[in-house]
Amino acid sequence: MTNGYLATYLNDHLAGSLAAIELLEHLESAYASTKLASFLGELRTEISADRQELQRLMARLEITESRPRKLSAWLTGKITEVKLRLDDSARGPLRLLESLEVLGLGIHGKLALWHALDAAADASPSLQGVDYERLAQRAEEQRWRVEVVRLETAKTAFSGSREVRNVTQ
Repeated sequence: MTNGYLATYLNDHLAGSLAAIELLEHLESAYASTKLASFLGELRTEISADRQELQRLMARLEITESRPRKLSAWLTGKITEVKLRLDDSARGPLRLLESLEVLGLGIHGKLALWHALDAAADASPSLQGVDYERLAQRAEEQRWRVEVVRLETAKTAFSGSREVRNVTQ
């Protein structure tokens, strides 16, 4: 019997990863001809790999993916996209800054997920066998890279510029 709390928790994180991937796809499209698009594409690839790790764990635990949670994540992503477009143009620095903050918060949540599962694995053998330390390290690295770009974007946004410039490492 699968723990209902665990199923809910994992499905919430799975849905969050879907929202992050969709946000990154929108940003990649908006910045298609810039160095920023490459950064965003690499981040999307890594988050997709993390999502696959989570899906493998859920499959091993026989936890089915929740359609209502997927739908909720999709709707939240669409509402967030509208909010961001209202705040700033498709390629403006405020929109990018707020998008990066959303991504950073999501990555922090993913880090918390890996730490929580690692802690719970001590008491739950079914959660063992996953390299949570490696996954947490990757999340930390992602969070740091996003934070560097976010702070550079803040400099641009709050200097009064309407263009995003030189915001990748």
